[in-house]
Amino acid sequence: MTSAFDEFRLAHPGRDLDLGGLRYHYLDEGQGEPVVMVHGNPSWSFYYRSLVEELNGSYRTIVPDHIGCGLSDKPDDSRYPYTLSRRVDDLEALLDHLGVNSNITLVVHDWGGMIGMTYAARHPERIARLVILNTGAFHLPKAKSFPWLLWICRDTPLGSWMVRGLNAFCRGTASRWIGCTHHPMSRTVREAYLAPYDSWANRIAIHRFVQDIPLRPGDRGYELISEVEDRLSALASVPMLIGWGMKDFVFDRHFLDEWIRRFPRAEVHRFPESGHYILEDETEAIVPLVRSFLAKHPLEQDARAPRVEISP
Repeated sequence: MTSAFDEFRLAHPGRDLDLGGLRYHYLDEGQGEPVVMVHGNPSWSFYYRSLVEELNGSYRTIVPDHIGCGLSDKPDDSRYPYTLSRRVDDLEALLDHLGVNSNITLVVHDWGGMIGMTYAARHPERIARLVILNTGAFHLPKAKSFPWLLWICRDTPLGSWMVRGLNAFCRGTASRWIGCTHHPMSRTVREAYLAPYDSWANRIAIHRFVQDIPLRPGDRGYELISEVEDRLSALASVPMLIGWGMKDFVFDRHFLDEWIRRFPRAEVHRFPESGHYILEDETEAIVPLVRSFLAKHPLEQDARAPRVEISP
């Protein structure tokens, strides 16, 4: 039997962009208005497969694997800084390379929210719609405590052994207790999420993402997140769909409340029994919601331009 990982690679071979000697893998399928999907940690472009397959007949679907993730290169610290600002630069380099600089529908999850919304805050004029899935684009809400499991992974020597040695972060997130609490993943789907992270070396980005969480002034990336927070109002008029798994212990109701406070006009769908991997947990609900949301908010001008790629 073909594994879910092999099936995905056969159906979605993707492309590669050279980023200063590093291979940046991405999907680019379909024609029309661009829908850019930005994954988080510890997932990869596989997370968006159902949405790509639903939309690529009518839209241009673009999904990068962050450096260190999925099918992109996984360099050590001497070759890549693993910072939020660099992640955003990578995304911008890809979209510039593809000639995608207007009418963007941005879909974000987990760390993809901070990466994608930083890009959006830089270029609000390029963003046509926003789809928000269990993520943040602001500092930890005041009512939210930093989860102790993340503290262990972020701040203790035990964390390195757990994340990079035991692969506990990837395994835990793909479990029925964290990722998909309503509709647990099949074994082969769970294995596909873990497949790119099969060694200590290949789990470097998983750990660096956790270590890069800024909690207080002076932490790397803290000032950048403050700047993005201050600029989110520039996106207030952009149509927004929020799909939220309410059993996510990290991006919980406190984060959802903050999104709603900042974007009171957003279309919000709560899933009381669902976890962090909301698109995986509620595929049959979320995918039609996104399709309907796009149809309800047509663009003012036809964006069905021919695909453009600019040689690096």
